Amino acid sequence: MPTFASFDGLQLSYTVWEGRGRPVLLQHGFAADTNANWIAPGVVDTLQDAGLTVISLDARGHGRSAKPHDEASYGDDAMVRDVSALLDALNLDEVSMVGYSMGAMIALGAVAADPRIRCLAIGGVGSGIVDFGGVDTRVVTPEAISEALLASDPSTLPPSSAPFRLLADALRADRIALAAVARGTANPKLDLTAIAVPTLILAGDTDPLAAEPERLAAAIAGARLVRVPGDHMAAVMHPAFGSALTGFLTSHDL
Repeated sequence: MPTFASFDGLQLSYTVWEGRGRPVLLQHGFAADTNANWIAPGVVDTLQDAGLTVISLDARGHGRSAKPHDEASYGDDAMVRDVSALLDALNLDEVSMVGYSMGAMIALGAVAADPRIRCLAIGGVGSGIVDFGGVDTRVVTPEAISEALLASDPSTLPPSSAPFRLLADALRADRIALAAVARGTANPKLDLTAIAVPTLILAGDTDPLAAEPERLAAAIAGARLVRVPGDHMAAVMHPAFGSALTGFLTSHDL
């Protein structure tokens, strides 16, 4: 997988699948990576079958990208700035962007900051974006996620934070880096009314972190909402997710 130096010199990993039309940039969720969020569930294959050029970025602290253990490396909208740095590195004039969970928050920040993002699809989020600007702290807090990642006995974890530890362990992720991500990444200051690109919201029908997605859709002018079967981990794997996403992206590939 190729790498590039982001705005602060950190080496980040990305993957490109060649196709046609406007490139689609994928940003995965917390503790996941390109493979877990996009390749294994079949999303990349679905987009490739439609002939699209696909790019996936492993966020700092994740996958094959560099994994600093200090919280400061993840503050000041670092992951949003990484997106623009990748577009610079690849000399891209325009992309469509897809983000899931943490990746959705990054994508929302990126579309506000970078006019090269012409189309937006987000999943795994709901009214937490409207009420808190990011992770729905009514379900789980960043502090709880960090504690779960560093816990010596994961069997004692509450249901709200245990899945993050399970995913990190399954992927053999750097849990210290992920705990720093959780602590260091502040919810972005989002002005949802300023989003002026075509927007799709994909929400799992049993996903507590994507509760009340209709409120999020109402806050973004012209946004389309599609509910798909599944909870936070499973929704992205359902064929309806890839089908709705591909249909939306191809219809806005102008």
